[in-house]
Amino acid sequence: MPLLQALAAVGSGLVAGLFLAFSVSVMPGLRGLPAGQGAAAMRAFNDAILNPVFLALFAGTALVSAALVVAVGVTGGSAGAAVGAALYLGGAIGVTAAVNVPMNIALAADEPAWERYLVRWTRWNHVRALVTAVATAFLVAS
Repeated sequence: MPLLQALAAVGSGLVAGLFLAFSVSVMPGLRGLPAGQGAAAMRAFNDAILNPVFLALFAGTALVSAALVVAVGVTGGSAGAAVGAALYLGGAIGVTAAVNVPMNIALAADEPAWERYLVRWTRWNHVRALVTAVATAFLVAS
């Protein structure tokens, strides 16, 4: 179980960093572009992120986190590690699936009101960044 916890912590930390980078640099940069250019750039980012490295990190951390939750339940391990893993699953995977991906699909299909998209997507990205950072802290501290 220590290996699962370490892998979950590293993966969660890397994903949290990626989300933070989007929140503090990419999205403010896009905000400074005209709407059409900002939307086109976001579409390009959304296409580029679907690569084997990101998918292995994002989904692999989810699989490791799920396995860690199960292992803690079976063996009675660290509750803090289980909380961290569950936070990753809810904050990174859950929010992404429920909010960010549907918004990205809508953006790819047409051009929704860019300012509304930008504000809502960024707000939920802040949530993902914060929750995955907290998940990482639980995973490291437990």
